[in-house]
Amino acid sequence: MERDSDAPAQTRTPTATDEVTSRTAALLPEKPPPGPRPAGRPWSARRIPAAITALVIGAVAGVLLFDVIRVRAGSPAASWRGRLADELATRPLDDTLVQIGAGVIAALGLWLIILALSPGLRRQLPLQTPGTRMYAVLDRTAAELHLRDAAMHVPGVSAAKVKFFQHRVAVHADVRFRTPADVKADLQAALEEQLDRLALARPPRLDVRVRPRRK
Repeated sequence: MERDSDAPAQTRTPTATDEVTSRTAALLPEKPPPGPRPAGRPWSARRIPAAITALVIGAVAGVLLFDVIRVRAGSPAASWRGRLADELATRPLDDTLVQIGAGVIAALGLWLIILALSPGLRRQLPLQTPGTRMYAVLDRTAAELHLRDAAMHVPGVSAAKVKFFQHRVAVHADVRFRTPADVKADLQAALEEQLDRLALARPPRLDVRVRPRRK
């Protein structure tokens, strides 16, 4: 008796791992969006402000808690607590010391709110990345040096100074020869090309200024 050449395919029962993998694959997008995505500036850890705030609050709370425990144990309250309670009860709200203390506390609170809502790390410039989970930054000093080198390669430029700001780049160049208008046009084109090579997530606006220097 001859065996059939076409044997039936063996079937395998799907395991729990296969089912989880199938569900996970179904949640993934079919095709990632094309082109690089602009990345935001990474957030600073704020270690120094957080440490100072935690130390101050911990010290004040610890001293106050220690005095409360002493009072609960039968000892008299500390003299500084009595003086502080008397000052707060007797001084009016329009007193100079009260207003100064309130202003200092309000300024510190506003400073902490600004630190909490702003990313910080202003010395780092975010770069374009292919995905939202990838971050790349460029140091601001390095970016200034790149643009300065590009400016120095323009014919007629003898000295250049580049400064990065939040939304613009200020470039000051000295012209030894050629007309300032021609040098400015070439300098603008060279700096725009260099900015494209840097691939910044938020390209700043160029502010180019030239001045003739004959001596």
